[in-house]
Amino acid sequence: MGKSGFVAISGQPNVGKSTMLNGFLKEKVAIISKKPETTRDNIRGVLTENACQIIFVDTPGIHKPHDLLGKIMLTRAQSTLMESDIILFVTDPRSAFNKDDENIFNRLPKPEENKKVIFVINKADKLKEKKRLLPLIKKAKSLYPFNEIVPICALKQNDLDELLEVIKSYLPEGPLLYPEDQLTDKTNEFMIQEIIREKVLTETYEEVPHSVAVVIDEITDSAKGPLKIYATIFVERTSQKAIVIGKDGSMMKKIGETARIDIEKLLERGVYLNLWVKVYKKWKENPSALREMGYSD
Repeated sequence: MGKSGFVAISGQPNVGKSTMLNGFLKEKVAIISKKPETTRDNIRGVLTENACQIIFVDTPGIHKPHDLLGKIMLTRAQSTLMESDIILFVTDPRSAFNKDDENIFNRLPKPEENKKVIFVINKADKLKEKKRLLPLIKKAKSLYPFNEIVPICALKQNDLDELLEVIKSYLPEGPLLYPEDQLTDKTNEFMIQEIIREKVLTETYEEVPHSVAVVIDEITDSAKGPLKIYATIFVERTSQKAIVIGKDGSMMKKIGETARIDIEKLLERGVYLNLWVKVYKKWKENPSALREMGYSD
């Protein structure tokens, strides 16, 4: 029998969790943005090598929630910690041991539960002097009995490969849980929504990102011509709608063009993408809106 298990990638927003997931898989399955709180759902990425299968779960950043959406995200992230075989607690030198990290420490399983927990210090390359890692490592050891403490740069494949070997050493024995060629548990529709949202996050101002949601209205396929995708971008305020549309529709055109390119790469076929922008006030506090947008079970 080989090895298989679930590995939760946990940490506060913007420490590089999604970058790590994509790096492990050598494929982009999670959107990336410099804006915090980009990941809103648990995204499973499946890595199968020989008789070893690791199901990585990229979780929403753990932080104090500000609205109903934040509470749902926190609940999902916490449940993933409890259900996983291994937890990667990811931080970085800039934000290590702040209040958000302290919150995560308090949510880690008790040592007697015998969960495998690895403390990952990402962006370690940002430290000019490597000896500055030593106080971080010492403090981590004093706060929790981690199985391993591993400094890395998630942008360096060699670092990820070394971390991967550490993970494999703690992986339990078990059968493959997913087909060998499956990369993620998410549907193409979910991935298309996320690609569009990523482009909005990348292109718009600071006030827009946290208020954006994307819903696929219709996908029409025919034997001839491109796949037709109709989607709505929701924002919370009229001023945000104006930003997403841009002067003479310039921002919307840019978002649509860059999203279409990535969607065509994902689907390996031509795509016609039609985007609309609508205002949905306080949707992050509205249970029915959250269900409609796929953020609530």
